[in-house]
Amino acid sequence: MNTVRLAFLLAFLSFQVMPPSSSMPGAGVLAPCPDSPNCVSSEAVREAQRVPTVSFSDSPTAALARAKAALLAEPRSTVTSDSGGHLRGQCRSLVFRFVDDVDIVVDAAAGVFRFRSASRVGRSDLGVNRKRVARIAARLRQASP
Repeated sequence: MNTVRLAFLLAFLSFQVMPPSSSMPGAGVLAPCPDSPNCVSSEAVREAQRVPTVSFSDSPTAALARAKAALLAEPRSTVTSDSGGHLRGQCRSLVFRFVDDVDIVVDAAAGVFRFRSASRVGRSDLGVNRKRVARIAARLRQASP
């Protein structure tokens, strides 16, 4: 019985290591949210999953630096990729160490930050991803020149 539990635990933890390939489109493109409520995005089709963009007026390079600082201000967060105005990061929950994937796109053409934050596992996140994006957006507005 212990072998079965260990195998289950290892299988569960393997989902925590790499983001699903569906959440990793090309730079500047946000993956669509799945039907589960544990994802929010500036580009979500469903209103319940949509979060607003945040405008910026500084240079794309300065805006990207502000976005990185805003993301890293989140507890237990890391930046995993920084490419072409697209930040990818991870945030881990305190107790169970669940991983949420966070994307921030600096859309220079539109002059806005676009967001996506999604849990890798489960169905409900109790609003954690929406609250995270709201905190990041507030930091970006406060630091705006």
